[in-house]
Amino acid sequence: MYTNLAQQLREGTTKSHSMAENVSFVKSFLGGVVDKDSYKQLVANLYFIYDAIEKQIEKNKYDQAVGAIYFPQLFRKDSLITDLIYYYGDNWLTQIDSSPATQLYVNRINQIGNSNPELLIAHSYTRYIGDLSGGQILKKIAKSAMQLNDNDGTAFYDFNLIDDEQKFKDMYRNALNNIPLTTTQVDQIIAEANISFNLNMKIFQELNSNLIKIMLMLLISSINNFRKKFS
Repeated sequence: MYTNLAQQLREGTTKSHSMAENVSFVKSFLGGVVDKDSYKQLVANLYFIYDAIEKQIEKNKYDQAVGAIYFPQLFRKDSLITDLIYYYGDNWLTQIDSSPATQLYVNRINQIGNSNPELLIAHSYTRYIGDLSGGQILKKIAKSAMQLNDNDGTAFYDFNLIDDEQKFKDMYRNALNNIPLTTTQVDQIIAEANISFNLNMKIFQELNSNLIKIMLMLLISSINNFRKKFS
């Protein structure tokens, strides 16, 4: 049964994709302005998200729909741990927490994994294929903006188990298109992909709020120091 799900997902999430790219944190990142504290929090957020996604995909890998997109070479949890060790040290797990927006995302993943596992396809598509497609560009921006050496702090963007990204994406799209799904299930997966984009936007908005707070604190500190100097 051919559903053309890959194209339907791409077309059905165009608006959400555009909205996500226009969140201030994302625009700043793409423009080369990356606050290291906010980026560290992003890495921590992603750890909790991918931990949930990968546990649910692993748990449901014998489900016909989930099994079709079961590609462990995409998994990001181990690479995120490498980055967390770089940013936080060996005791990284005791230093990070799941932010409110991140917890909403994790809760959603666990909910559908337990009740409608085929909807995990939407989150696999929006997260993994997005990471694979834009990873090297984002890695370059992060390294330049935060003046990172070599691959320090950017393991997340390296898909070392995938030799040819384009061939893999073609294989992934083919797998999506041949999952035996009803029209209703296809519509539900597209709707879930839009939910995924929305959940990601909430995390970016949360990070942007933190960045604004940091900038305000720095500004207030500078003003206070200026006043002390000339008082």
